Amino acid sequence: MNDSSGMNSPPLETVLVVEDDKILQQQIRKLLEGAGFAVETHASATTLLARLRPEQCGCLVLDVNLPGMSGIELQTTLNERGIPLPIVFLTGHGTIPMAVDALRAGAVTFLEKPVVRQNLIDAVFQALSQDRAQRAAQEKQDHAEHRLRQLTERERQVLESVARGLSNKEIAQRLDLSERTV
Repeated sequence: MNDSSGMNSPPLETVLVVEDDKILQQQIRKLLEGAGFAVETHASATTLLARLRPEQCGCLVLDVNLPGMSGIELQTTLNERGIPLPIVFLTGHGTIPMAVDALRAGAVTFLEKPVVRQNLIDAVFQALSQDRAQRAAQEKQDHAEHRLRQLTERERQVLESVARGLSNKEIAQRLDLSERTV
């Protein structure tokens, strides 16, 4: 994303609310915007999927019971597509097995409706923190992989030998190099 000066700015974290009850959707939006979050609302999983970008930053506040694709099915779809957005589930009709499955599949938490306002705000803070940590870890991994691709074949051989626990002297002998070069 670029601002008007052409400088790169960090991507905007957005809380994506997927709730088919329009009144509850607007109440959640108002609560989260009042807490300082950028919020985007959707009435179904399919409308969210149509607009969702793979690089989306933020989290989902997701109703379990949605028309068409359920919240649990959406979670599965996102996992299959490699979109790691943290999810805060909301439900008025959840079961313990459903909650366990959602948490095992990576949900941050599973809250029952009517939800305590502060619990929802806290869960969103936790989900956004998790998203930032995941993105930072991915960025670090991408940077390390980029650096590894820049190594020469010989440097890669030395690195592999170091990773196997060989001493500089052993590496030098095996690769016919001086210890100083290693």
